[in-house]
Amino acid sequence: MHSSVLATASLEEILDDLSSRFIINVVDEELQSFERIAFQVEQAHWFYEDFHCPLLKQWAHKHDRLYADFMQYRFRIPVCGAIILNETLDKCLLVKGWSSKSGWGFPKGKINQSEEYAHCAVREVLEETGYDISPLMTDTYFERTMREQSIRLYIIMGVPETTHFEPRTRKEISQIEWFKLEDLPGVKPGVKPSGRYYMVVPFVRYAH
Repeated sequence: MHSSVLATASLEEILDDLSSRFIINVVDEELQSFERIAFQVEQAHWFYEDFHCPLLKQWAHKHDRLYADFMQYRFRIPVCGAIILNETLDKCLLVKGWSSKSGWGFPKGKINQSEEYAHCAVREVLEETGYDISPLMTDTYFERTMREQSIRLYIIMGVPETTHFEPRTRKEISQIEWFKLEDLPGVKPGVKPSGRYYMVVPFVRYAH
């Protein structure tokens, strides 16, 4: 998109251009580390700064506040997912994020605008595990509010432990495993798990 086009571009056109120029068509080597990804973000900033895009320039004087507002909005978007149980109902499926610092949690993700909660849960579980829970969906779910963010997890029962799970997204989920319910933190007094389960504990306690 040339500078003359940028001058009259809509917000949607600007975002499409940003995505294709600095994300979609970037070589894999540029996405292997946080430093290189941050470099792409910096490049995107200077590109639009150089072309003085009127659509973005109108917010330049208050970008700090707008970014803070965005972060606050981002962490208030409702999250949906599922607590997937095996056929004997004594194990649940947990996923671990890609980062080495990531903890274990139930498959879930943020809801899209105007998306139904159940649809979000099905979509996110499919993306993170490759498993379609829609045939097993019911109206039974646990819901908690954590730091002003609503998290709804639907209860999915009877999934065979032999099921093959494989994420459909790249570099988001590193591991998918079955865990015994009795071994989860919060179930048995005094049990100290090895690992991070901070997104599991609130629902284990809620279930009890």
